[in-house]
Amino acid sequence: MALVQRIPSFSSNLRNWKNTNSTNHKPVSSLHYKTQITASSSPFTEKHSVERYQRDQWLYKASTPSPPSNQQDEVFVRENDIASQLPELKKLLEVLREKRESGCRGGDCGPGDVFLVGTGPGDPELLTLKAVRVIQSADLLLYDRLVSNDVLELVAPDARLLYVGKTAGYHSRTQEEIHELLLSFAEAGATVVRLKGGDPLVFGRGGEEMDFLQQQGIRVQVIPGITAASGIAAELGIPLTHRGVATSVRFLTGHSRKGGTDPLFVAENAADPDTTLVVYMGLGTLPSLAQKLMDHGLPCDTPAVAVERGTTPLQRNVFAELKDFATEIQAAGLVSPTLIIIGKVVELSPLWPHCTKESSCLVESR
Repeated sequence: MALVQRIPSFSSNLRNWKNTNSTNHKPVSSLHYKTQITASSSPFTEKHSVERYQRDQWLYKASTPSPPSNQQDEVFVRENDIASQLPELKKLLEVLREKRESGCRGGDCGPGDVFLVGTGPGDPELLTLKAVRVIQSADLLLYDRLVSNDVLELVAPDARLLYVGKTAGYHSRTQEEIHELLLSFAEAGATVVRLKGGDPLVFGRGGEEMDFLQQQGIRVQVIPGITAASGIAAELGIPLTHRGVATSVRFLTGHSRKGGTDPLFVAENAADPDTTLVVYMGLGTLPSLAQKLMDHGLPCDTPAVAVERGTTPLQRNVFAELKDFATEIQAAGLVSPTLIIIGKVVELSPLWPHCTKESSCLVESR
């Protein structure tokens, strides 16, 4: 039997958090859950949202369309995004170049810096202090879909935001275009921040961007973020490793190497009952993944959990044994972003709905 829950996030706007008197803080536990929560919109920067349009509207001055209404969201796909944004992007480059030249007294000014910044799984309070400082000092920020709206509120008023997010079947920018944008603005002397959900170097393609820029002579600094595996596991009280239960943890991508339906080309080695498996981007290929794990010897009663929009106010969890896992997720209707954790450590969570020999049943089955 599966357990599906909604839980609240204890996030608050970081601007308010920074101004709060520390003596008034009350301790909270991320394991105090409620089963219902009301939330009107996604905490993330979905590609059709009114919030995204309002943040990026400086790019569309040449043609000033009205922001989409809620009823129009699904059809508000700007297929000519890049063409319509080019004039304002070029204008911004000119402004930055003039600013750099005026600041150089006859000398040769070098390029600006690029920061690859991890913003964590969604809760803005999981940002590092260094990430906040860099975000607030940037000239231009290129951000992904899984950067939360609360994080974007930290951006300085005079900084520019540019959406470069990707979803299945829709890439607002190709990876090559993102490379060129980072390079062009860094060469113009700008401080450029590349905002990524989670950690930039864990399934975030940060390594590709770093390698490209370094080959062009651009200095790149990586500011790590709390990857979804750590942040979400902590939120649920799941230790990714635990003495006598799991001796290692392995991060996998649910995307097939060649775009097919077989996500787990390392299944034979990954089906280890003493290893915790964390699967990113694995909703679509989970049925194949789960079956292959069982075919290669992982017990069918292995505990598992899928977490939608982890650490945010819209978090939902589906707990189930591996044999029922794909069916229960489909019944719950989970959507991206969803993280999957498979392994015996899952039953150590206070939310695990089954009584077992290895863990006390702290939450009764529903």
